[in-house]
Amino acid sequence: MRAVQFDRFGPPDVLRVDDVPAPRPGPGEVLVDVRAASVDAGETAFRAGKMRRVTRVRFPRGLGSDFAGRVAAVGDGVRTWGVGDAVWGLMPHLTFGAIADHVAVPEQRLARAPENLSPVEAAALPVVGTTAMTALIGKARLRPGERLLVRGATGGVGSIAVQLGKALGAHVTALAGARNLDWITRLGADEAVDYRTTRPEDLDRFDVIVDVVGTDLGAYQARLARGGRLVALSFDSDRVVSSMLGTALRAAAAPRRVKMFSNNPSADRIADLTRAVEAGTIRPVIDTVFPVHDIAAVHRRLESGGVRGKYVIDMRLS
Repeated sequence: MRAVQFDRFGPPDVLRVDDVPAPRPGPGEVLVDVRAASVDAGETAFRAGKMRRVTRVRFPRGLGSDFAGRVAAVGDGVRTWGVGDAVWGLMPHLTFGAIADHVAVPEQRLARAPENLSPVEAAALPVVGTTAMTALIGKARLRPGERLLVRGATGGVGSIAVQLGKALGAHVTALAGARNLDWITRLGADEAVDYRTTRPEDLDRFDVIVDVVGTDLGAYQARLARGGRLVALSFDSDRVVSSMLGTALRAAAAPRRVKMFSNNPSADRIADLTRAVEAGTIRPVIDTVFPVHDIAAVHRRLESGGVRGKYVIDMRLS
């Protein structure tokens, strides 16, 4: 089978599509025939080696965290799923390898795929959708009528946080580039502000801030209203270790105001996402669909910025 891998840190050109043996599902695992998988912007830092000091690395390393497809086989003890079931899900926490023809994952990492999405559409959502739900519902406990700021609103997580925040009854302000202001407003933001020409101190105060950028957290924390909560979802990619440490210290010093987490959704959370999509609360935001052999070009585009939502790999495109 085909699988995207790399065997050293470096630029996008280290990525390649290899022919590897197909996995077999072990006890409690499900083998999924992957129809499509999304490309996570955060993985560019892993590929470049910026995370080597904080994660264990074994080469060759796969790529991709979420996927959509059909069950091809089940391991011993699996009762939830049967061959042919349409599913979507995530790789085990902090492991990668979804951009492949087949993946073997624990059955708890899967949920029924939404009936109102194609597999390509569905592949754009498991990671960003569960992250946004955990951030706004689980951590911030966003309430109707509260003021929400989404920083990094046009990316994968940000574009979902805008939709979900609006559905939860918040007044949503989105920080985005000038060319995306009308677009993010159509997606659901009540206000859209150009981050390039707006300083943090120029902004109002907010009950909840979702930060998907990772820089200048102190300046944005200062924009919290009384009782406000900032959920930090990203780190400064140019100084990963110090950025992670700084955010952790902020969260430890003010746990009610600054929150952080590493997304590791339960099976119930993934199923909640299925229901939210079928109810129309959340819809996927896909910038471009690529064939698997364009994976290096996809990473180059991610590093150049400007993505709206997600890039998706369609495993059936040639």
